[in-house]
Amino acid sequence: MSRRGATLLLGTVLLVVLGVVAARLPVPYVILGPGPTANTLGRFQGKPVITVAGRSTSTSQGKLSLTTVSVADDITLLAAMRAWFDRRYAVVPRDSVFPPDRTDKQVDEQNAEEFRVSQDAAEVAALRELGYPLQISVTEVRPGAAARGVLRTGDVIAAVDGVPITVASDLTSRVRAKKPGDMAAIRYVRDGKAATVNIRTGALPTDPERAALGVLIDQRPAPPLKITFDIEDIGGPSAGLMFSLGIVDLLTPEDLTGGRFIAGTGTIDDEGKVGAIGGIHQKLVAARAAGATLFLTPAGNCAEASRLVPRGLRLVKVTTLQDALSSMDRLRSERGPLPSCAGS
Repeated sequence: MSRRGATLLLGTVLLVVLGVVAARLPVPYVILGPGPTANTLGRFQGKPVITVAGRSTSTSQGKLSLTTVSVADDITLLAAMRAWFDRRYAVVPRDSVFPPDRTDKQVDEQNAEEFRVSQDAAEVAALRELGYPLQISVTEVRPGAAARGVLRTGDVIAAVDGVPITVASDLTSRVRAKKPGDMAAIRYVRDGKAATVNIRTGALPTDPERAALGVLIDQRPAPPLKITFDIEDIGGPSAGLMFSLGIVDLLTPEDLTGGRFIAGTGTIDDEGKVGAIGGIHQKLVAARAAGATLFLTPAGNCAEASRLVPRGLRLVKVTTLQDALSSMDRLRSERGPLPSCAGS
Protein backbone atom coordinates (compact mmCIF):
# COMPACT_ATOMS: atom_id res chain seq x y z
CA MET A 1 0.00 0.00 0.00
CA SER A 2 1.31 3.45 -0.88
CA ARG A 3 2.03 6.04 1.78
CA ARG A 4 -0.91 8.10 0.49
CA GLY A 5 -3.25 5.11 0.73
CA ALA A 6 -2.07 4.32 4.25
CA THR A 7 -2.61 7.93 5.29
CA LEU A 8 -6.15 7.93 3.90
CA LEU A 9 -6.95 4.64 5.63
CA LEU A 10 -5.60 5.88 8.94
CA GLY A 11 -7.56 9.12 8.59
CA THR A 12 -10.75 7.18 7.86
CA VAL A 13 -10.24 4.94 10.87
CA LEU A 14 -9.61 7.94 13.10
CA LEU A 15 -12.77 9.66 11.83
CA VAL A 16 -14.81 6.54 12.53
CA VAL A 17 -13.37 6.21 16.02
CA LEU A 18 -13.99 9.89 16.74
CA GLY A 19 -17.53 9.54 15.42
CA VAL A 20 -18.22 6.55 17.66
CA VAL A 21 -16.75 8.32 20.69
CA ALA A 22 -18.66 11.52 19.94
CA ALA A 23 -21.93 9.61 19.54
CA ARG A 24 -21.48 8.18 23.04
CA LEU A 25 -20.75 11.50 24.70
CA PRO A 26 -23.50 12.92 26.95
CA VAL A 27 -25.35 15.98 25.67
CA PRO A 28 -27.23 18.69 27.65
CA TYR A 29 -30.63 17.57 26.40
CA VAL A 30 -33.45 15.31 27.57
CA ILE A 31 -35.87 13.22 25.55
CA LEU A 32 -39.60 13.60 26.17
CA GLY A 33 -41.60 10.55 25.19
CA PRO A 34 -45.02 8.96 25.70
CA GLY A 35 -45.39 7.92 29.33
CA PRO A 36 -47.69 5.43 31.02
CA THR A 37 -51.44 5.93 31.13
CA ALA A 38 -53.57 5.16 34.17
CA ASN A 39 -57.31 4.50 34.25
CA THR A 40 -58.67 6.65 37.09
CA LEU A 41 -61.59 4.21 37.36
CA GLY A 42 -59.35 1.19 37.74
CA ARG A 43 -55.99 0.10 39.09
CA PHE A 44 -52.42 1.21 38.54
CA GLN A 45 -49.60 -1.11 39.53
CA GLY A 46 -52.13 -3.31 41.32
CA LYS A 47 -53.76 -0.57 43.43
CA PRO A 48 -57.03 1.37 42.93
CA VAL A 49 -56.17 4.83 41.58
CA ILE A 50 -59.10 6.43 43.44
CA THR A 51 -60.78 5.04 46.53
CA VAL A 52 -64.00 6.51 47.93
CA ALA A 53 -65.05 5.62 51.48
CA GLY A 54 -68.30 6.59 53.15
CA ARG A 55 -70.45 6.46 50.00
CA SER A 56 -71.42 3.71 47.61
CA THR A 57 -69.67 3.84 44.25
CA SER A 58 -70.51 2.67 40.75
CA THR A 59 -68.51 0.67 38.23
CA SER A 60 -67.85 1.51 34.59
CA GLN A 61 -67.18 -0.58 31.52
CA GLY A 62 -65.04 2.13 29.93
CA LYS A 63 -61.92 3.99 30.95
CA LEU A 64 -61.03 7.54 31.96
CA SER A 65 -57.27 7.56 31.65
CA LEU A 66 -54.78 10.20 32.63
CA THR A 67 -51.73 10.49 30.40
CA THR A 68 -48.11 11.25 31.19
CA VAL A 69 -44.79 12.16 29.62
CA SER A 70 -41.60 10.17 30.19
CA VAL A 71 -38.28 12.01 30.58
CA ALA A 72 -35.01 10.36 29.53
CA ASP A 73 -32.01 12.10 31.08
CA ASP A 74 -28.24 11.57 30.73
CA ILE A 75 -28.62 10.85 27.02
CA THR A 76 -25.91 10.50 24.41
CA LEU A 77 -25.62 12.34 21.12
CA LEU A 78 -26.61 9.15 19.30
CA ALA A 79 -29.77 8.75 21.41
CA ALA A 80 -30.66 12.41 20.85
CA MET A 81 -30.23 12.04 17.08
CA ARG A 82 -32.40 8.93 16.99
CA ALA A 83 -35.16 10.65 18.99
CA TRP A 84 -34.91 13.76 16.82
CA PHE A 85 -36.07 11.78 13.78
CA ASP A 86 -38.82 9.92 15.66
CA ARG A 87 -42.08 11.92 15.72
CA ARG A 88 -43.15 10.31 18.98
CA TYR A 89 -40.40 12.09 20.88
CA ALA A 90 -39.14 15.60 21.53
CA VAL A 91 -35.53 16.56 22.27
CA VAL A 92 -35.38 19.67 24.48
CA PRO A 93 -32.63 21.45 26.44
CA ARG A 94 -32.16 19.87 29.84
CA ASP A 95 -32.42 23.27 31.52
CA SER A 96 -36.06 23.55 30.40
CA VAL A 97 -36.93 20.53 32.54
CA PHE A 98 -34.26 20.72 35.24
CA PRO A 99 -33.49 24.44 35.83
CA PRO A 100 -29.79 24.99 36.60
CA ASP A 101 -30.57 26.91 39.80
CA ARG A 102 -32.33 23.89 41.31
CA THR A 103 -31.23 20.38 42.12
CA ASP A 104 -32.88 17.36 40.52
CA LYS A 105 -34.25 16.48 43.95
CA GLN A 106 -35.87 19.90 44.28
CA VAL A 107 -37.47 19.52 40.85
CA ASP A 108 -38.83 16.09 41.81
CA GLU A 109 -40.19 17.47 45.08
CA GLN A 110 -41.93 20.31 43.27
CA ASN A 111 -43.49 17.89 40.78
CA ALA A 112 -44.70 15.70 43.64
CA GLU A 113 -46.22 18.70 45.42
CA GLU A 114 -47.95 19.89 42.24
CA PHE A 115 -49.34 16.39 41.80
CA ARG A 116 -50.72 16.43 45.36
CA VAL A 117 -52.25 19.88 44.89
CA SER A 118 -53.86 18.74 41.63
CA GLN A 119 -55.53 15.90 43.52
CA ASP A 120 -56.89 18.30 46.13
CA ALA A 121 -58.25 20.65 43.46
CA ALA A 122 -59.73 17.74 41.52
CA GLU A 123 -61.49 16.55 44.65
CA VAL A 124 -62.98 19.98 45.36
CA ALA A 125 -64.05 20.58 41.75
CA ALA A 126 -65.74 17.18 41.51
CA LEU A 127 -67.58 17.45 44.81
CA ARG A 128 -68.77 20.98 44.01
CA GLU A 129 -70.09 19.70 40.69
CA LEU A 130 -71.97 16.93 42.49
CA GLY A 131 -73.23 19.15 45.30
CA TYR A 132 -71.38 17.35 48.10
CA PRO A 133 -70.42 19.48 51.11
CA LEU A 134 -66.82 20.38 51.91
CA GLN A 135 -65.26 20.88 55.31
CA ILE A 136 -63.02 23.94 55.73
CA SER A 137 -60.49 23.30 58.50
CA VAL A 138 -57.76 25.37 60.14
CA THR A 139 -54.35 23.75 59.59
CA GLU A 140 -52.22 26.43 61.24
CA VAL A 141 -52.61 29.65 63.23
CA ARG A 142 -49.63 31.88 62.58
CA PRO A 143 -47.71 33.52 65.46
CA GLY A 144 -49.02 36.99 66.20
CA ALA A 145 -52.10 36.46 64.01
CA ALA A 146 -55.49 37.99 64.75
CA ALA A 147 -56.91 34.53 65.37
CA ARG A 148 -54.05 33.49 67.68
CA GLY A 149 -55.42 32.16 70.97
CA VAL A 150 -58.94 32.02 69.54
CA LEU A 151 -58.95 29.50 66.73
CA ARG A 152 -56.98 26.25 66.83
CA THR A 153 -55.65 23.71 64.38
CA GLY A 154 -58.49 21.36 63.51
CA ASP A 155 -61.30 23.89 63.96
CA VAL A 156 -63.89 23.65 61.19
CA ILE A 157 -65.01 27.06 59.89
CA ALA A 158 -68.76 27.06 59.28
CA ALA A 159 -69.68 30.71 58.68
CA VAL A 160 -68.41 34.30 58.61
CA ASP A 161 -70.81 37.04 59.76
CA GLY A 162 -73.66 34.54 59.49
CA VAL A 163 -72.87 33.60 55.89
CA PRO A 164 -72.15 29.85 55.45
CA ILE A 165 -68.69 28.90 54.21
CA THR A 166 -68.90 26.09 51.69
CA VAL A 167 -65.45 26.35 50.02
CA ALA A 168 -62.12 27.81 51.11
CA SER A 169 -62.40 30.73 48.69
CA ASP A 170 -65.61 31.82 50.49
CA LEU A 171 -63.69 32.36 53.72
CA THR A 172 -60.87 34.19 51.96
CA SER A 173 -63.16 36.52 50.03
CA ARG A 174 -65.34 37.34 53.06
CA VAL A 175 -62.33 38.28 55.18
CA ARG A 176 -60.46 40.08 52.39
CA ALA A 177 -63.52 42.28 51.80
CA LYS A 178 -62.93 43.84 55.22
CA LYS A 179 -60.38 46.42 56.31
CA PRO A 180 -57.77 45.63 58.96
CA GLY A 181 -59.30 46.23 62.38
CA ASP A 182 -62.84 45.31 61.32
CA MET A 183 -64.61 42.65 63.33
CA ALA A 184 -65.43 39.23 61.86
CA ALA A 185 -67.92 36.87 63.48
CA ILE A 186 -66.48 33.40 62.95
CA ARG A 187 -68.68 30.38 63.55
CA TYR A 188 -66.64 27.21 63.99
CA VAL A 189 -66.95 23.63 65.18
CA ARG A 190 -64.43 22.15 67.63
CA ASP A 191 -64.66 18.60 68.95
CA GLY A 192 -68.22 18.38 67.68
CA LYS A 193 -69.37 21.57 69.43
CA ALA A 194 -70.28 24.75 67.56
CA ALA A 195 -69.39 28.24 68.78
CA THR A 196 -69.17 31.79 67.43
CA VAL A 197 -66.38 34.22 68.25
CA ASN A 198 -65.75 37.82 67.19
CA ILE A 199 -62.20 38.41 65.93
CA ARG A 200 -60.69 41.81 65.17
CA THR A 201 -58.93 41.24 61.85
CA GLY A 202 -55.28 41.98 61.25
CA ALA A 203 -53.52 43.08 58.08
CA LEU A 204 -52.47 40.82 55.23
CA PRO A 205 -48.63 40.72 55.30
CA THR A 206 -48.42 41.24 51.55
CA ASP A 207 -51.09 43.98 51.46
CA PRO A 208 -51.53 46.12 54.60
CA GLU A 209 -54.79 47.52 53.23
CA ARG A 210 -56.52 44.14 53.30
CA ALA A 211 -57.75 42.17 56.28
CA ALA A 212 -56.58 38.74 57.40
CA LEU A 213 -57.18 36.26 60.20
CA GLY A 214 -53.70 34.79 59.98
CA VAL A 215 -54.76 31.17 59.55
CA LEU A 216 -53.95 28.52 56.99
CA ILE A 217 -56.90 26.41 55.90
CA ASP A 218 -57.62 23.21 54.03
CA GLN A 219 -60.77 21.86 52.44
CA ARG A 220 -61.78 18.22 52.39
CA PRO A 221 -64.98 16.24 51.87
CA ALA A 222 -67.24 16.42 54.89
CA PRO A 223 -67.40 13.15 56.85
CA PRO A 224 -68.20 10.38 56.28
CA LEU A 225 -67.03 10.85 52.67
CA LYS A 226 -63.30 10.32 52.21
CA ILE A 227 -61.40 10.21 48.92
CA THR A 228 -57.85 8.91 48.58
CA PHE A 229 -55.48 8.57 45.63
CA ASP A 230 -52.89 5.82 45.30
CA ILE A 231 -50.65 6.34 42.31
CA GLU A 232 -46.88 6.68 42.36
CA ASP A 233 -44.03 7.81 40.10
CA ILE A 234 -46.13 10.53 38.48
CA GLY A 235 -45.67 14.26 39.05
CA GLY A 236 -46.97 17.64 37.97
CA PRO A 237 -50.49 19.11 37.89
CA SER A 238 -51.76 17.85 34.53
CA ALA A 239 -53.85 14.92 35.80
CA GLY A 240 -56.34 17.17 37.59
CA LEU A 241 -59.14 16.98 35.01
CA MET A 242 -59.03 13.20 34.76
CA PHE A 243 -58.98 12.82 38.55
CA SER A 244 -62.11 14.98 38.78
CA LEU A 245 -63.88 12.97 36.11
CA GLY A 246 -62.90 9.75 37.86
CA ILE A 247 -64.43 10.96 41.14
CA VAL A 248 -67.63 12.10 39.42
CA ASP A 249 -67.97 8.76 37.62
CA LEU A 250 -67.44 6.76 40.82
CA LEU A 251 -70.07 8.81 42.67
CA THR A 252 -72.58 8.78 39.79
CA PRO A 253 -74.86 5.77 39.20
CA GLU A 254 -74.51 5.77 35.41
CA ASP A 255 -71.39 4.88 33.45
CA LEU A 256 -70.19 8.28 32.22
CA THR A 257 -67.86 6.67 29.68
CA GLY A 258 -70.59 4.81 27.82
CA GLY A 259 -68.16 1.90 27.70
CA ARG A 260 -65.59 3.88 25.72
CA PHE A 261 -61.87 4.32 26.30
CA ILE A 262 -61.51 8.04 26.97
CA ALA A 263 -58.17 9.65 27.79
CA GLY A 264 -57.25 13.24 28.49
CA THR A 265 -55.18 15.78 30.33
CA GLY A 266 -55.41 19.24 31.86
CA THR A 267 -54.90 21.07 35.11
CA ILE A 268 -57.96 21.95 37.15
CA ASP A 269 -58.75 24.47 39.87
CA ASP A 270 -61.29 24.44 42.68
CA GLU A 271 -63.94 25.96 40.39
CA GLY A 272 -63.46 23.34 37.69
CA LYS A 273 -61.55 25.48 35.19
CA VAL A 274 -59.24 23.43 32.98
CA GLY A 275 -55.76 24.71 32.10
CA ALA A 276 -53.21 23.89 29.40
CA ILE A 277 -50.31 21.51 29.98
CA GLY A 278 -46.95 20.59 28.47
CA GLY A 279 -46.02 17.56 26.39
CA ILE A 280 -49.37 17.35 24.60
CA HIS A 281 -47.97 15.44 21.62
CA GLN A 282 -46.40 12.73 23.76
CA LYS A 283 -49.65 12.38 25.71
CA LEU A 284 -51.67 11.99 22.52
CA VAL A 285 -49.30 9.27 21.35
CA ALA A 286 -49.49 7.51 24.72
CA ALA A 287 -53.30 7.65 24.73
CA ARG A 288 -53.68 6.21 21.25
CA ALA A 289 -51.09 3.50 21.88
CA ALA A 290 -53.05 2.45 24.98
CA GLY A 291 -56.26 2.16 22.93
CA ALA A 292 -58.05 5.46 23.57
CA THR A 293 -60.33 6.77 20.81
CA LEU A 294 -61.33 10.08 22.43
CA PHE A 295 -59.02 12.63 24.01
CA LEU A 296 -60.23 15.45 26.27
CA THR A 297 -57.98 18.37 25.31
CA PRO A 298 -57.54 21.67 27.19
CA ALA A 299 -58.59 24.56 24.95
CA GLY A 300 -55.15 26.08 25.41
CA ASN A 301 -53.55 23.00 23.83
CA CYS A 302 -55.98 22.61 20.93
CA ALA A 303 -53.96 24.42 18.26
CA GLU A 304 -50.86 22.31 18.87
CA ALA A 305 -52.77 19.08 19.38
CA SER A 306 -54.68 19.49 16.10
CA ARG A 307 -51.41 19.44 14.17
CA LEU A 308 -50.12 16.34 15.93
CA VAL A 309 -53.13 14.12 16.60
CA PRO A 310 -52.52 10.41 15.84
CA ARG A 311 -54.86 8.64 13.45
CA GLY A 312 -57.87 7.14 15.19
CA LEU A 313 -57.88 9.61 18.09
CA ARG A 314 -60.64 12.23 18.28
CA LEU A 315 -59.94 15.50 20.08
CA VAL A 316 -62.62 17.15 22.23
CA LYS A 317 -61.99 20.71 23.41
CA VAL A 318 -62.48 21.31 27.13
CA THR A 319 -62.41 24.55 29.14
CA THR A 320 -64.17 23.38 32.32
CA LEU A 321 -65.11 20.18 34.12
CA GLN A 322 -68.71 20.88 33.11
CA ASP A 323 -67.61 21.00 29.46
CA ALA A 324 -66.07 17.56 29.76
CA LEU A 325 -69.15 16.11 31.46
CA SER A 326 -71.45 17.70 28.88
CA SER A 327 -69.40 16.26 26.02
CA MET A 328 -69.46 12.80 27.57
CA ASP A 329 -73.24 13.07 27.96
CA ARG A 330 -73.58 14.00 24.27
CA LEU A 331 -71.34 11.13 23.32
CA ARG A 332 -73.43 8.61 25.27
CA SER A 333 -76.76 9.93 23.99
CA GLU A 334 -75.45 10.67 20.49
CA ARG A 335 -77.13 14.08 20.65
CA GLY A 336 -75.39 17.04 19.09
CA PRO A 337 -71.80 17.68 17.98
CA LEU A 338 -68.87 17.60 20.37
CA PRO A 339 -66.67 20.70 20.87
CA SER A 340 -63.77 20.21 18.48
CA CYS A 341 -60.18 21.42 18.48
CA ALA A 342 -60.37 21.87 14.72
CA GLY A 343 -59.72 25.46 13.72
CA SER A 344 -58.22 26.41 17.10
